[in-house]
Amino acid sequence: MSRIAYVNGRYLPHAEASVHVEDRGFQFSDGVYEVFAVAHGALIDEELHLVRLARSLAELRIAKPHTDAVLKHLFREVLRRNRVRNGMLYLQITRGAAPRDHAFPKDVRPTVVITAKPARLADPAIAARGVDVVTIPDIRWRRVDIKSVSLLPNVLGKQHAKEAGAYEAWMVTEAGEVTEGTSTNAWIVTKYGALVTRKADTSILNGITRLTVLRLAREHDLAIEERSFTLSEALDAAEAFLTSTTSYVMPVVRINGKLVGGGTPGTFTRKLLAEYRSYVAR
Repeated sequence: MSRIAYVNGRYLPHAEASVHVEDRGFQFSDGVYEVFAVAHGALIDEELHLVRLARSLAELRIAKPHTDAVLKHLFREVLRRNRVRNGMLYLQITRGAAPRDHAFPKDVRPTVVITAKPARLADPAIAARGVDVVTIPDIRWRRVDIKSVSLLPNVLGKQHAKEAGAYEAWMVTEAGEVTEGTSTNAWIVTKYGALVTRKADTSILNGITRLTVLRLAREHDLAIEERSFTLSEALDAAEAFLTSTTSYVMPVVRINGKLVGGGTPGTFTRKLLAEYRSYVAR
């Protein structure tokens, strides 16, 4: 069955779906997006994604094109038409198409694109052995808390990781602090058993999976420290892991080729992964 995409009120064959050449998302990265995990036909953490979407749109002063109720209907119709039970759904909203000018155009309608595809998320075999990450300088703009489609530094970082044979690249500031991965949030577990992840300020994207893992950790009375941590601290940590919509809770066993902890997924990480999988199943 061929894939179906939603574009501005129309359901189109994926190969024929397109937007205007002067769409501001294409020309200026003037737009936002969300990626939803789909498990057993359900959108995981849908409400949290919609809250973050509304915030990103407001920060860029893009008019919200639909109510949450309408968006939810569109999501389910795209999933139905693509017969996706397990995989991901992608939503992108840009300011719209207008003659090219840096300033905001007047009377422009936002462009809305929704696609879905089946996928195997958080491969258990990969999670069982853990992954490698490498580090790169954090060269991004100062509002990465907005989930905008301006992702070129992330793309370059992900390519660097791929060429290095790693799963992900963690970005590091000039002060030596880890911010986050190119598409994931970064965590460590200290030798005294505290979960550490950077505070959700303008230097990281407040990941939806990050929020859920924090809640699960608090429910199990785990010690949590929302603060910055250095690369040196990560290399000396008992455990490390990353979180994202598509990776769930992924153990990190090597950073820049150096073993983290014993070089195998740690106890805390495995516990959180099990709790998150149980949450998804529910």
